[in-house]
Amino acid sequence: MKTPLIIISVVVLVVAGWLLISKTGQHLNMNTGNNTTTQAQPNSSTKFDKAPDFHLQDFSGKTVSLSDFAGKPIVINSWAAWCPFCRKELVDFVAAQKEFGDKVSIIAVDRAETRDIAKKYTDELGVTGDMIFLLDLSDSFYQSIGGFSMPETIFVDSNGNIVFHKRGPMDVKEIRTRVKELFQL
Repeated sequence: MKTPLIIISVVVLVVAGWLLISKTGQHLNMNTGNNTTTQAQPNSSTKFDKAPDFHLQDFSGKTVSLSDFAGKPIVINSWAAWCPFCRKELVDFVAAQKEFGDKVSIIAVDRAETRDIAKKYTDELGVTGDMIFLLDLSDSFYQSIGGFSMPETIFVDSNGNIVFHKRGPMDVKEIRTRVKELFQL
């Protein structure tokens, strides 16, 4: 008697998941790494979504806002110490920040963890002072970008428009490619 109920439950969950994914983004596509991405195509008929404003603290307690980066392309990554994919990706983001220097700001927003947990993690990776790390204790930034995977990254042009939203991890090659695309807009 329980077996048909389990089968029905699984079918309902699969259908609900499919409906959610198909509804959340007309531009969602599968890439070769089985991670979903959303990309707006730059043309006259496309309306870009604006990057969500934020006011978050860095590890030293200084408040940082989106407006601090006005006129400059930025990359904002949501990560957490419990995320196994974030470990390598944070190191790759640091490599990209060093490569591109002042041309782009790469920001890593920790999801709902204390400063001690986040900083211990970045210290262990040896990346703490190499890019901007922000704390989001309420997880509001992740929610504002419609996050549903880990990690999630948005690429924002110099006008504050989200031009690419990556759901899932990236390697340094993809990060470089996406950053270079920001310069071409």
